Amino acid sequence: MTTPSDGPPGGEAGRIVRTRAVVLDENSTEFEIRELELDEPGVGEVLIRYVASGLCHSDLHSLDRSITPRLPMVMGHEGSGVVERVGPGVTRLSPGDHVVCSFVPSCGTCRYCATGRSALCDLGANALTGLMPNGGFRFHDDAGRDYGAWCTLGTHAQRATVPEGSVVKIDPWIPLEVAALVGCGVPTGWGSALTAGGVGVGDITVVYGAGGIGVNAIQGAVHGGAKYVIAIDPVAYKRDTALDFGATHVFATAEDAAEAITELSWGQGADQAIVTPGVAHEEIITAAVAAVGKGGTVVLTAFAGLDVTNIRLRSAEITQNQKTIKGALFGSLNPHYDIVKLLRLYDAGKLKLDELVTQRYTMDQVNEGYADMLEGRIIRGLIIHDTSSTAPE
Repeated sequence: MTTPSDGPPGGEAGRIVRTRAVVLDENSTEFEIRELELDEPGVGEVLIRYVASGLCHSDLHSLDRSITPRLPMVMGHEGSGVVERVGPGVTRLSPGDHVVCSFVPSCGTCRYCATGRSALCDLGANALTGLMPNGGFRFHDDAGRDYGAWCTLGTHAQRATVPEGSVVKIDPWIPLEVAALVGCGVPTGWGSALTAGGVGVGDITVVYGAGGIGVNAIQGAVHGGAKYVIAIDPVAYKRDTALDFGATHVFATAEDAAEAITELSWGQGADQAIVTPGVAHEEIITAAVAAVGKGGTVVLTAFAGLDVTNIRLRSAEITQNQKTIKGALFGSLNPHYDIVKLLRLYDAGKLKLDELVTQRYTMDQVNEGYADMLEGRIIRGLIIHDTSSTAPE
């Protein structure tokens, strides 16, 4: 049974707590730490105390402006925590619940949710504004400016008020630190191989980019029964990690891998190519299309900026060989079902999560963590939150 707060309905709410947060402002050249005011939950909203938040390349896209969100913005979109308060109308969650926040929401009623494609939920349109479904923003600074929350989550804050549709209740015995990873990176990679890519028993799968998304595409391909999983990454550490996660062959470049793909497939080409680097340059996409054989599938999970044109292909190759090029958001999974499923696979020893976490950081080390990501020193970094100084009133 839920215990709703006494906050008013709709988007209006009283301010109940101050919280530290990682933010990006109009003139920011790096992420900054600020103390903000946070509204209590309104109708259909919950207040979460975050425990852990993953460092994902998508946040860096906002820093380099290849994605241009509304600013200022509280960053972070991969997180786990504990529900502290619920607003009126919340029926699925109660204070004390352990939860993972999904960067794609699920309203349950739009055309896409109703047809089993909740990764495409219409509420995802708020990702770059941080505008809540009820209207308005929940973070504010002392000057009265409103801050959006990245993907309406803002997991790089100690606390956040978020939509109920973005929150998935999980089994309470799952460690919250590793549970954070299934809010973005794990399902995005896993589903890109299994759901979007359709990896089957005996297939040959090529994964371009073996970072936080790519190694999970490798895990997904292995679970799908792929005979060979070929990982391509210029960083030696990531190639070694790819082998630990089930890759059968690793290469530094697409050119190095091309001959092996031909030999392993007896000249037929790969069945799937999963594109998961930090930035999907045109050369990578072209190589991926060339790597798959007749009837092969190329899954574009990574991109190179919202306004970048980076696909130039010969249509005859696509038509005559019946190749498929498709996009995948959240691995084409359904968060309210698949987040729980993935964590139960982890609980059964069938999915590696602990091994993904290379380094843990404090909030004040956020820029150090992203620098480590860019330099290829980590697979996944986690911000571990300290909320002891900002308990709700």
